[in-house]
Amino acid sequence: MPILRLNAGAGGLALHGSPVPALPALRHAARGTGPIIILIHGFKYDPSDTRFCPHARIFGRTRHLDSTHRQWLRPLGFGCGHADEGLAIAFGWRARGNLWRAQRSARAAGVALSQTIRILRATAPDRPIHAITHSMGSEVIFEALHHLPPHALQRIIAITGASYASVAETALETVAGRTVELLNITSRENDLFDLMFERLIAPDVAQDRAMGSGLSLPHIVNIQLDCTRTLAALTRFGGHIDAPQRRICHWSGYTRAGALRFYARALRHADAVPLDALQDALPDHAAPRWSRIFAAPHLPSYLPAGQKTAT
Repeated sequence: MPILRLNAGAGGLALHGSPVPALPALRHAARGTGPIIILIHGFKYDPSDTRFCPHARIFGRTRHLDSTHRQWLRPLGFGCGHADEGLAIAFGWRARGNLWRAQRSARAAGVALSQTIRILRATAPDRPIHAITHSMGSEVIFEALHHLPPHALQRIIAITGASYASVAETALETVAGRTVELLNITSRENDLFDLMFERLIAPDVAQDRAMGSGLSLPHIVNIQLDCTRTLAALTRFGGHIDAPQRRICHWSGYTRAGALRFYARALRHADAVPLDALQDALPDHAAPRWSRIFAAPHLPSYLPAGQKTAT
């Protein structure tokens, strides 16, 4: 399987589970063909702790029994035996401890990630480079954008990102950010987690909200995955994603059947999922916060025997 496992730590970049120097291995891996997709986990993982190692839980080669740790590699198109699979960079960083500590770690990891991307771009200037993140992994990729040149990345998919809207938009207005397309995956299932983030992490901009409330730049598309109109529209782009089953869930953006496969299509075949067409097809406004949690319960489609519908 074409995968390179990197970790960002106090000593810089390191290969996961190997004493081999990371930078030569990175340059060697970049000399292949096909797209390069960087996978960035979120809060509560730590590659130095076997109990919470992302390389075993979501970046592993075998299925994990816990539904909140669905493996990413095969649905994203790796390990399927295709000649054009490209290279997966599984990027680990220390995301345990409290939220403040994890955010500081994410910013430091973002600097290390920018070094990774610069090496990839210098070694393989013709290969497209994309990134997909979950939760506080958004802080990692947004920090990296501040340290990169234009056209360093092509597309970013941020799944229920744990970042403020101003942080995301500032990063996307850097020289690197202005040449990247962002698919901002949101869901009202994540409202409680957005609120917790806002209550625990003070914003730099007054009245700021988490990016789950939506972003407003021309090279961004907001995709609300618990919206029936959105799910119907995505089928036009090959996105056959199951409807949500819960009112509250932080992992639904990648554990729901079909979600990761749609992201793979959006990254590997951007011409089939063009940003302007997505923007035109999707609803203009997101559902308001709490609209899912406090929605009326879904009623069954059948009625008791003898009962008629009102006319």
